[in-house]
Amino acid sequence: MANEAFARVKIDQLLKDTAWSLTDGRSVRYEYPLDDGGKADYVLFDRLGRALAVLEAKSTSVSLSSGEAQGRRYAELLDVPFIFLSNGEEVWFRDRDQDAHFRRVETLFTQDDLARRKAARGVRKNPLDVPIDTRIAGGGGRVHQSACIEAICRAMVSGRRKMLVEMATGTGKTRTAAALLKRLFDASWATRALFVVDRNTLAIQAEDAFAEHLPHLPCYRVPRSGRRFQDEKRVTIVTLQTLVNEYEKYSSGYFDVIIIDECHRSIYGQWRRALDHFDGIKIGLTATPCVMQDAPDIDEEDRTAVRDTLRFFEVDRPTYSYSMAEAIADGHLVPYEIYRALTVRTAAVDGFEVARTEIDWNALDETSRMELDALFGGDDRINVDPTALERRFTIPERNRAMVREFRNVLEHGYTGLNGVRRAPEWGKTIVFAVTKRHAETLARMFDEVFADKKPTPTTRYADFVVSNLGPDDTVDGAAKIKRFKKEPFPQILVSVNMLDTGFDCPEVRNLVMARFTHSTILYQQMRGRGTRLAPGKDRFTMWDFTGVTLRHGDDEAPGEGGVVVIRPAERPQGRPRRMLTLDVHDEIDPATREWVTVDEAGNAFLDVEEARAEAVGAAFEGWLEAGDFNADQLRLLHLVKEQIKANAGELAQFESWRFDTPPLSMNGGFARACAVFGGEAELERVLAGMNAAVFSPDQEGGDHTDAPRPDKPTH
Repeated sequence: MANEAFARVKIDQLLKDTAWSLTDGRSVRYEYPLDDGGKADYVLFDRLGRALAVLEAKSTSVSLSSGEAQGRRYAELLDVPFIFLSNGEEVWFRDRDQDAHFRRVETLFTQDDLARRKAARGVRKNPLDVPIDTRIAGGGGRVHQSACIEAICRAMVSGRRKMLVEMATGTGKTRTAAALLKRLFDASWATRALFVVDRNTLAIQAEDAFAEHLPHLPCYRVPRSGRRFQDEKRVTIVTLQTLVNEYEKYSSGYFDVIIIDECHRSIYGQWRRALDHFDGIKIGLTATPCVMQDAPDIDEEDRTAVRDTLRFFEVDRPTYSYSMAEAIADGHLVPYEIYRALTVRTAAVDGFEVARTEIDWNALDETSRMELDALFGGDDRINVDPTALERRFTIPERNRAMVREFRNVLEHGYTGLNGVRRAPEWGKTIVFAVTKRHAETLARMFDEVFADKKPTPTTRYADFVVSNLGPDDTVDGAAKIKRFKKEPFPQILVSVNMLDTGFDCPEVRNLVMARFTHSTILYQQMRGRGTRLAPGKDRFTMWDFTGVTLRHGDDEAPGEGGVVVIRPAERPQGRPRRMLTLDVHDEIDPATREWVTVDEAGNAFLDVEEARAEAVGAAFEGWLEAGDFNADQLRLLHLVKEQIKANAGELAQFESWRFDTPPLSMNGGFARACAVFGGEAELERVLAGMNAAVFSPDQEGGDHTDAPRPDKPTH
């Protein structure tokens, strides 16, 4: 009994955490008498005094499953739909008419959550009986969209709570999601939904799409961390970076349905904890094939991403799948051709040799000379992997050869070995580069080669955008992308991590692969930038200058491409190999792309303070996910996280003395923290691990050693 009494103290705190009033005498009632003479541990009521749920308390010494029968009996006697079981550490939940089993949830539900769900139950209909709005999706012969919605609804009606949808880029995932949400709201299966993306650009696109297709369903986008979700809205659109810093402020029952866009890259590490926090039905959207994890030559990161995606959604294959080949065959995407032209250096699959005598050592700066000399060691030759080009090495003549080849074939076409001459279409072109330096170099070269096509000397025929570049002349990346989509110039946009995914420009006629990638997932995303339909567009051309199409077996796949044109490798003419230089790789990690925040109007601006707060918040969640903490510890750590975020611009680490400063001192201070973690030594150990994970010497914010602080208390 002592154990159960202790559990009830902790359960009371769980109720307080979700805004239940324990003192008004009406919302929460203890030892509530039942008609059979028994008593329910807790009964939860709405604001009008109507019973909503029973909460059965158990001690930590027994399994929560031992309370299932009791909870069901109490719920039947009170005729309430919802049952919770808890020992103060774990919470289990069951909807009596919807679920066959209890499931673990992260928090109790709020009074509003339960009242909203109970009200919806009274008017709920089978979603399969509600017509799909074909003005949004499924019309115009796009039967795959209707089939997708039907498949998801069938799975939901059968009791599944996680579904995975695989639809090729350009086939209408967002429209399908909008039509699905409308059906679920019309059927009262959803009263509040969350749409999660991993980039601000995608959030803005989703907001625009939902405003167009769901004008009578209040939708909004959360612009940045620190903004409370709007309870009165029906659909919340949020980036993962914002969600991971806000989720713990809401109960697990806040959302009924959660749709995760580009889910193959959105459910790992610190992100997963935020998604698991909410109990709503989860639907993942991806354009990446999710049944290729057993391919023998798949990149290991791809294999892990596919495996983890299937594992998260608890399926062995997608709930619904619509491939690029099917979409091309159905006329919803355009096919493509591949023009492959490799230089001698690039074509050297076993690497190519560079001799000391080929390098003009006098042309190198001292640092490059020392690093390159170290690579040679005592040898006269080194072997260079072609995939390292533009990462550690750059050959300027190779880049010039690619640019000249593009202009020449675009203008004159090329006659293949079969005697058939083909010519790509002029039009908008995306070039995928490796690094900022590579992108800028290629943009300048393209601009020079196409100078005769510019209306004025100051017009940029080619420009470049780089993700997370920082405060320099390309910080206006969003503006450059908008000009590329809406204006005649630039005709060519060179990209590093900006246009690989989530970019919609149907007018793109050419994709230039100046970047090699082992990732099949990334390759298919890059390829998808050219597949969308546009007036007068019946195909697009992929220009392979790196051999990436060979790596991914992309040849004459039925329905996915036209004739593959292969130009024999040619030795680039020009200066000798003295142009070989060393270039340290500075490719940006996709997880750090969203350092640019936007205001309510969608205008981008760089806010260093907010960027750092989001970064340390995400790092904190990653550390928390890897740990094993009880409910009291998690509650305290979330308070610590909020203090770290609020002072991100000033903190270099979080020390234990801060527990005795407001607002943490109002939660019991250092003494309370020691009690929660079992002593000062364990508390210091936990804080040391946290600081190592969250803060690093090279993070922005400068040296804080001289920052003023109150005297450290003596504990």
